[in-house]
This record gives sequence, structure tokens and C-alpha cells, in this order.
Amino acid sequence: MTDWTAVRADDFAVPADRPLDELVGELSELLRSADPIERDRVAYSTLATWIGRGVLSEGQLRELGDEMARRFGDTEIQTRTFAPLILDCIVSAGVFEASWVPPFERWYVAETDLRGFDAKLGWLHAVAHGADLLGTLGLYPAVEPVEMLRLGIGRLLTPTEYVLRDMEDDRLAYALAATLTRSELTAEDATEWLVPAFTGIVPAGLSVSPVNTNTTRTLRALYVFVDRGVRLPDASEATQLPHAVQIKAQLVEVLRLVSRSYF
Repeated sequence: MTDWTAVRADDFAVPADRPLDELVGELSELLRSADPIERDRVAYSTLATWIGRGVLSEGQLRELGDEMARRFGDTEIQTRTFAPLILDCIVSAGVFEASWVPPFERWYVAETDLRGFDAKLGWLHAVAHGADLLGTLGLYPAVEPVEMLRLGIGRLLTPTEYVLRDMEDDRLAYALAATLTRSELTAEDATEWLVPAFTGIVPAGLSVSPVNTNTTRTLRALYVFVDRGVRLPDASEATQLPHAVQIKAQLVEVLRLVSRSYF
């Protein structure tokens, strides 16, 4: 077995004593680990670095992506929630398979364990990790942006007793804002994905629910991105969103349902 601590200390240099396929396979298995050091600081950090540096071939990336897509149905929470991080790296590197999207979509809206940090398992972050992949897919030309926008609001409106607490709302807001920069979106596309919120949240004065809280926090953060622009990956300046005026107006209408304070 490779000394991965030494690999990390050596700036993630690829060990020369074993085939790359074996190394990737070992890291892939460590990505399932309940030990957050093995999973996060070793497996994820090494794979993400190697993918970003172009160490893996296109074939290896596709094989790894197929494995991550299968993991959305795994029984272990840490296995499910680290799969989107690796898929995010792979798609960001320019390798994409349409077959990876449906398993991700099914998992993202259905996941019930929304803990950010667990004292034993470390970072799990289903909503935040899923949001990172959602935003990358939302920018990818082969993916319909409206599909990702609907996925985002679907995640927010799925019943839960968990109130997001570890910046998940900001990560999802960023992903939605990035998706909303797609130039092919019409004004209707850019606003109608919010329509389910009009029936999915409980009007002000009737209930203060986790769904209301999670949704309004995320949409308030999204409003700031829409108003000020969003800095996309590798961009030096913020990108302004098409249809910003219409999006902000629709956001305010949704937020008014929860609080009469919105003008």
C-alpha cells in the first residue's frame, strides 16, 4: 500500500513504483472511508489534484466518473457525498457523460442526511457538495441549464427537519447564480423555475419551517449574486446575469411570502 501521507508531503507527486490504475483504484476505495483523514485529506485531495493537473487519461476519468455515479446509491453517507466532488473535478477537466446526470439528480433531491459536519465522520456536506457539481453542470454546454435550476429549487423544497448551518445556502446560491449566466436562457427560463416556491413554502405567520428557512436564506444570497454579478471559475471579474431585473423581481415575490418586510 502506498504511503499517501508521504505523497501529500511531496506535493502530490505520482508514485513511480505502481501503475497509475492501481493508485487511482486505491484512492477511489479510500474515498469511501469513514475516517475523514483518509477520505478528505488523502483520497479527495490527491484525486482532485491529479485530475486538475491532467495526470489521469480521459479513459481513466470516464471510468472514475462511472464509479462516482454508481455511488449515489451507496448505503454510506460519506460515500454518497464525496462522489459529487470528484465528478465536479472530472467535468471541470472537460470530461462529461450524460449518464452521470440522472443518478446525481435523483440523489440530490432525495438525500435525507443533510449534516454539514459530523464529529466522527468529518465533513459530509450533501447540499454543499451537490451544489458544487450542480453549478459545474449548470455551466456545461451539454447540460440544459433549466434542468439544474429546477434541481436546485427541488432540493430546497424537499421536506426536511434539518436547518442548513454550514454555508450550504451560499454554495447553492452560487451554483444557481452561475447557471443563470447561461446566455441561452430566456427571461421566462430564468424566472419560472422559482414558481414551485410559491406553493412549496408556507406563508408568513403560519409556520417557521426548516424548508422556509433554507429556501429564503438561499434565495437572499442568490439575490446578491443577481444584483452584483457572479465570479465564475478562472474569471478575474464578475459576470453579470442576463435578465437580472426579472429574476430579482421574482425573488422578491417569493420572499414576500415568508416575510411582509420585503418591499
